[in-house]
Amino acid sequence: MTAKKWAYEDFREDASIDLGSKLVTPEEIIEFASEFDAQPMHLDEEAGKASILGGLSASGWHTCAIFMRMMCDAFLLDSTSQGAPGIEYVRWKRPVLAGDTLTGRSTVLAKRVSKSRPSLGFVTCRHELFNQKGEQVFELENIGMFLKREVFA
Repeated sequence: MTAKKWAYEDFREDASIDLGSKLVTPEEIIEFASEFDAQPMHLDEEAGKASILGGLSASGWHTCAIFMRMMCDAFLLDSTSQGAPGIEYVRWKRPVLAGDTLTGRSTVLAKRVSKSRPSLGFVTCRHELFNQKGEQVFELENIGMFLKREVFA
């Protein structure tokens, strides 16, 4: 494995990592929903308007996938990530509607070195996505596993 920008040591408690932005298009909402979550409000503008969501809306699972792509592009693919043992929670706070532009950030809440594998560290983060109005639409907390830099020295 080549040198990576993000190793366990590079994550600082209370640090915030910018995840960039992503325009959510009607076409991608329908494409995702057609394969994975074929509820009417994710497939049809009129059905979305008739629902409590107020328009063609991304599935919550689609929002998770968008977040994952944003996190990968922002730092995960250039890291020593070894995956994650799961998530603590995910919350869909507001609908993500066709035409929304999402921005995101990951905030490091805590970190610790593994007792059984000292070359591995656990980094707890809260991840958030916001729409163009600044409204929080998504929140997820999880623990990621990252190798220490010494493994690559």
